[in-house]
Amino acid sequence: MLVGAVIVMVLSVGVMVAPVPYVVLEPGPTWDTLGEDGGEPVIQVEGDGVSVTDSAGQLHMTTVSVDSEVDLLDAIYAWFDAEDAVVPEELIFPPDQTPEEVEQRNAEQFTRSQTAAETAALRQLGYPSVVAVASVAEGTPADGRLAAGDVIETVDGAEVTDVPTLQRLVTAQPAGTTLAIGYRRDGEPGRTEVTTAAVGEDDTPRLGVAVTYQVDAPFEVTIGLEDIGGPSAGLVFALGIIDKLEPEDLTGGRIIAGTGSIDELGNVGAIGGIAQKLVAAGQLGATAFLVPSPNCAEALANAPPGMTLIRVGTLEQALAGLADLRADRAPTGC
Repeated sequence: MLVGAVIVMVLSVGVMVAPVPYVVLEPGPTWDTLGEDGGEPVIQVEGDGVSVTDSAGQLHMTTVSVDSEVDLLDAIYAWFDAEDAVVPEELIFPPDQTPEEVEQRNAEQFTRSQTAAETAALRQLGYPSVVAVASVAEGTPADGRLAAGDVIETVDGAEVTDVPTLQRLVTAQPAGTTLAIGYRRDGEPGRTEVTTAAVGEDDTPRLGVAVTYQVDAPFEVTIGLEDIGGPSAGLVFALGIIDKLEPEDLTGGRIIAGTGSIDELGNVGAIGGIAQKLVAAGQLGATAFLVPSPNCAEALANAPPGMTLIRVGTLEQALAGLADLRADRAPTGC
């Protein structure tokens, strides 16, 4: 009986410390995008004649920490911890990707979020923008005719003012249509003809290029954070850039936190880990939190007491919500 009890105890301990296919999501660190990190501004704006303003408040981006070395005991403890979440490992680390590939993907998303945030912010501030080729897919109709960096100005004589306009002009005619593309390369005008090709089940006409916005501003914006992954800081970065360049203090002296991806047009997208990000915001003393619209239901279920949740679908809505706070009005909530 004694030997049997010892064996059972050893097996029980072994089971409790054995790895399990789950990870634990925990509240991660936050950064004040209007402040400093390591003695340097998180957002730097440099250029001749540019004036950068200071804020009396704080505007924090929030993150989630992932604990991937989880045993059964850790998982049970985290399951009963209101601040943590236990999720299947494959949701964070897909089985067809190595941890290094996941890390690289997250780093690329973070970099793209910074670029999109800058573009959205500067477009919101009224700086002129153009539609430019980001890349040309090999073997597509545009291969050898357009190149990365080309500014697309016209399609069959119609002016291209933004990405949706370009998409509408390219898809207005069936696949196989030859389009005259007016562009500018290294400042010099050019013209080429591209015959569209069908892509996808609906045979949508495509040129074979990925496009983005280029904004003409007399200064350079740099975001100095590293070793952070994912796209969810985009909204707060965009607001931070606007706060730096506008005389108005967007925070009104408050501690504001938030999350949300953003595209070049200022559309705000859903993110993961909203519950843990709200915990982190509560711990730093934030009184209001910017929530992407699709995350509102989960945010309502996990909001710290007394925290104002501001529902956000676009950059303009985020600015309007902050303006309501400054005017002591109730912003649009979740």
